[in-house]
Amino acid sequence: MKKTWLILLSFTLILLAGCSLEPPEWAKPKQKENLEDIKIGLSVSTLNNPFFVSLKDGVVEEAEKQGMETIVVDAQDDSAKQINDVEDLLQQGVDVLLINPTDSSAISTAVQSANTLGIPVITLDRSADKGEVVTLVASDNVKGGQMAADFIVEQLGEGAKVAELEGVPGASATRERGEGFHLTADEKLNVVAKQTANFNRTEGLDVMENLLQGNPDIQAVFAHNDEMALGAVEAIAGSGKDIPVIGFDGNEDALQSIKAGQLTATVAQQPELIGQLAVQAASDTLQGKEVEELIAAPLKMISEENQE
Repeated sequence: MKKTWLILLSFTLILLAGCSLEPPEWAKPKQKENLEDIKIGLSVSTLNNPFFVSLKDGVVEEAEKQGMETIVVDAQDDSAKQINDVEDLLQQGVDVLLINPTDSSAISTAVQSANTLGIPVITLDRSADKGEVVTLVASDNVKGGQMAADFIVEQLGEGAKVAELEGVPGASATRERGEGFHLTADEKLNVVAKQTANFNRTEGLDVMENLLQGNPDIQAVFAHNDEMALGAVEAIAGSGKDIPVIGFDGNEDALQSIKAGQLTATVAQQPELIGQLAVQAASDTLQGKEVEELIAAPLKMISEENQE
């Protein structure tokens, strides 16, 4: 029924627009002078990950500070559910969509539906492959991946044998963090194994156990997020080995693990800041202000030596 509703609206839009390439006035983003009139729809990939909980908190708190309403939906790492969630938000009459995609390709249809209805879309942490997005608010994932590889080289020297735990296939963060990592790793490290663990701690543990059995000479691990890194730390501890693990995100569990001398380091993002910047971008967009196509939040390598 939801998809039928969107198809009918899209068809109506085409009829009303006629031969013009411009959408009718009612389908263009509406400018809002009063922030209290703005209703934000936030679709998060999963609230089972502390990083995205912090991101959501940043959005909700900043929106509340500015007097805006926020409706939050949790995709539970299910791209089909996320598309349905976005359709629900559109039916609820949101003025702007903030989307943290589960899958950058799959979410494209939902972004295009919002485009058809004139609802501006802002993506957080991960991009959408297709459709018009006002801006992507994210850390520089490529730079962060390279920071992780550089850290391993500094700690272990060139030629070290490394395993890579990859994130959800299809997610832009997975592609970009892997790309950045390999900019250095392909020249200065020996990546002996890599496998997806879907940004999940339990899968990180299971995958790491298997990798250790097949590659007992692994000297370091880079995980595309802290959840997988923490799972890898547990697997390594169970094997009795001492192998440094570098994660990505800087969530609270990871910082505590570094403090306890377990996780070696993490490329720390600022998820609450990402959420805050996305809300400000939404506000600016709906008030007719210019917004940059990419809004970057700074990164920092955190280890036991420099943890505050």
